[in-house]
Amino acid sequence: MKNTTAGRGDGSAAGKRRFMIRMVTVLIGGMFLDGYILGIIGPVSATMAEDLQISALWEGMIAAAALIGVLLGSPIGGWAADRWGRKPLFTFDIALFTVASGMQVFIDSPMWLLVVRVLMGIAIGIEYSVGWPLMSEFSPTHLRGRLLGAMQIAWYGGFMTAFLIGYLLNEYTSLSWHLILATSTILSVVLFLGRLGLPESPRWLWSRGRKDEARALARKYLASDVLADVEHEDVAKGTFSMLFNKQHWRSTLFISGFWFCAVTPYFAIATFADSVLHQYGLGGGLAGGVGLSAVALTGVVLTFFLIDRVGRRVLTVPPQWLCAVVLAVIGLWTGAPAAVVLALFLVFSFFNAMYNALTGVYPPEVLPTEIRGIGTGFATSVSRVGAGIGTFLMPVSMSGLGAGPTMLIAAVVAVAGAGLSQWLAPETKGMSLTEAAAELTH
Repeated sequence: MKNTTAGRGDGSAAGKRRFMIRMVTVLIGGMFLDGYILGIIGPVSATMAEDLQISALWEGMIAAAALIGVLLGSPIGGWAADRWGRKPLFTFDIALFTVASGMQVFIDSPMWLLVVRVLMGIAIGIEYSVGWPLMSEFSPTHLRGRLLGAMQIAWYGGFMTAFLIGYLLNEYTSLSWHLILATSTILSVVLFLGRLGLPESPRWLWSRGRKDEARALARKYLASDVLADVEHEDVAKGTFSMLFNKQHWRSTLFISGFWFCAVTPYFAIATFADSVLHQYGLGGGLAGGVGLSAVALTGVVLTFFLIDRVGRRVLTVPPQWLCAVVLAVIGLWTGAPAAVVLALFLVFSFFNAMYNALTGVYPPEVLPTEIRGIGTGFATSVSRVGAGIGTFLMPVSMSGLGAGPTMLIAAVVAVAGAGLSQWLAPETKGMSLTEAAAELTH
């Protein structure tokens, strides 16, 4: 029998608190890495394209490569996490990321860079399908929303930090773009060491019928309210087809569609912030990219403080309608003053980030343990289709259709997400995981 009780913790309140700090830190670090590898590509893309002598098409493919990897890795990782447990995948994904990230130093062709970035994305995809379920399964009920939201803060923080570091290193040092891209390796090594010895999820063990092991780990690591809720879990084996059965199709539709519509405009605008702002006659560079990301980070932080007070739904539905209106105004008002356009982009970044924070909260809450991994992985994959579309097509659309029509397309996507959320977004504030997972099953 595998040793599932590894990890530090003595069952005392202080021991549980130390364990949660460690668990939260390494999980948040995984989301920081995802934002980092997506943000670091923007500042060096021009230098990279010139050095490798690649076309705009190749540049877009490389920028979207990590997203493609997430699309592939998240459903596979979710399926594996529900079948074999959270713990093995939790260590494997960061090891794969570390190796692939380090390989960027030696890349000398666009094809190999594409392959390596896809591998990094696969590792991050596995992280999504394991990290968020783990966070939800170990979190106390009264802190679950904030802890899940903190992972989104880390994502935005990683994206902004990477853009800042990439810009400064690219502009003011002689470091090659290879080394700048590979800076993510440093953090991944630290996270790999921090994850060694962490325990398996008691909820997953219980769902597989390993009740004695689950109880032992739950007493050692979980808060009392979570410990009691674990024993309400069904012993069940999850399958991919369960995501679309009569009981769970609403949950699957909501988390996947909401996430798709939330990230598609954001990735398109944030990844190419410099060129988007330039189209509207605004200065880009450090101020453009970091400015939009900083405002987005502020929106996520506000959501972090509000989510367990005002609830999920009020932070999900109204901001989406507002962002749809803002994008439509930008698209239709082609002669707007530059200051007005900048203000509208900042408003979009702020409120889009608010509801984007919920894309990581809802999947682990509205799905039962037996399909929490595969369901989160599937929703992640769908969202990365949207993110990849936005990242890949943004430069093509901006040059072919122009800024106005491109922003109108983004507005249509935002309207679709707002309508879906108006219909299906549940309120799960203060509920146990068992109760939250039943919200959309009727």
